[in-house]
Amino acid sequence: MEITAEMVKTLREKTDAGMMDCKKALKETGGDLEAAIAYLRQKGLAVASKRAGRGTSEGLVWAHLAPDHQAGVLLEVNCETDFVAKTDSFQELGSRLAEQLAAAALETVEELLAQTAPHLPGLTVADYVNDVIAKTGEKCHVRRFIRYQGDLVTAYIHHGGKIGVLLELQGSGATPEALAAAKDLAMQVAAANPLALSQEELSADLVAKEKAIYEAQAAASGKPAHIVEKMVAGRLEKFYKEVCLLQQPFVKNPDQTVAQFLKEVGQKLGKELQVRRFTRYQVGT
Repeated sequence: MEITAEMVKTLREKTDAGMMDCKKALKETGGDLEAAIAYLRQKGLAVASKRAGRGTSEGLVWAHLAPDHQAGVLLEVNCETDFVAKTDSFQELGSRLAEQLAAAALETVEELLAQTAPHLPGLTVADYVNDVIAKTGEKCHVRRFIRYQGDLVTAYIHHGGKIGVLLELQGSGATPEALAAAKDLAMQVAAANPLALSQEELSADLVAKEKAIYEAQAAASGKPAHIVEKMVAGRLEKFYKEVCLLQQPFVKNPDQTVAQFLKEVGQKLGKELQVRRFTRYQVGT
């Protein structure tokens, strides 16, 4: 059977696969469009299997927020190269999955992959990911996601999608002023990469390790014990200011801390504002 340009065009529109792949699929299936679609899907599975052991250090982060800003999702999907991360197929994958996660109460990536892909009736999200693998020729996988629901949820995507932040602010509701403040705080998290909201939330093991390092450094100075103690306390305080969000200098005004900025905004609104939680995803880390 002759494979016409129109047949190839139709298959491309349905699958977004490359022209030569579409032509080969039609030849292999005798021009049967549905069989050719299945052929390309099987090719995707084969490519996925072949590349299962490949590293995926590139990718993008997406965010999807509810219109009322009372819920939001942060999602990271990985691939092998930055080139593929910039393709329409990969970017559409992340966008669609973030939107799907926002509409479903899922807790794990496995649950997401088992869901039906809304734009591909009868196929799962795992099938959809394999389709993208077939189109790009690279291993792609959904790495992680998180969902917040609360008083005010906002997100910030930085560095072309390489860093994403989801943040929940309590005590305000989604007023324009509170939204602006929450966005500034999400930008702070993206730029300054805090490890915790406050020093009380830091891992005890992490603090103990840092303290041990400072003690060894201070002891090597040969100074008296009471001086060494003060040196360690000073270095720990500096550490807290670097890694605790509320103690960090505010990026838009380093003369005040984040806690002071939050208090200032709260006073203007006549409310007590609190950052309840935040999550920061950085591709490859």
